[in-house]
Amino acid sequence: MAAQGQSSGLMEEVLTIRMHTKVTRGGRNLTFAALVAVGDGHGKIGLGHGRATGVPLAIEKANKRARESMIEVPLIGDTLSHEQIGVHKSSRVLLKPAAPGTGVKAGGTIRAMLQVLGVHNILTKSLGRNNPINLSQAAMNALKTMRKPQEVEELRGRNIVLKHPQWSSSETDNDDPVDENKDTEEKSVENAEATL
Repeated sequence: MAAQGQSSGLMEEVLTIRMHTKVTRGGRNLTFAALVAVGDGHGKIGLGHGRATGVPLAIEKANKRARESMIEVPLIGDTLSHEQIGVHKSSRVLLKPAAPGTGVKAGGTIRAMLQVLGVHNILTKSLGRNNPINLSQAAMNALKTMRKPQEVEELRGRNIVLKHPQWSSSETDNDDPVDENKDTEEKSVENAEATL
């Protein structure tokens, strides 16, 4: 379903190819439609749809449109910055950040998009129809509405505490709980020896 190519530092994935037949008096006219996702693997992604009389030309058109429509998505580590639901027509997609080691839990269309985006740990769920064109556009709408934590802080005018699986804040991790446990174990051993 997904073919992969790489040129000029961008990764490209062909999400789907469809064939359309129009029957006329002179015979059948075949046209092909291609859906392509293009990304740099570091938070940029574009989606393009192209139609032509041949598959290579349709992919080329879709690739060009995908490069023109590239957006930047805020990532934290190798996952998204927050949970988001994207909607397009009858398709709805839930994108949820995940802890390291989770992997990409997604279907074929969304998985290919997330790979070119550079996301390696994420949970997804298709909540509506699974048409690849509508599904990919719903995922794109969800990615367009993503915000960085700093943007949300500026909009709200206050500091926010982010509960994120890959968020590491050095301010809250000053005390090492492992060392505290060792100290309490040593004290309990000393108290036990003193009582004997």
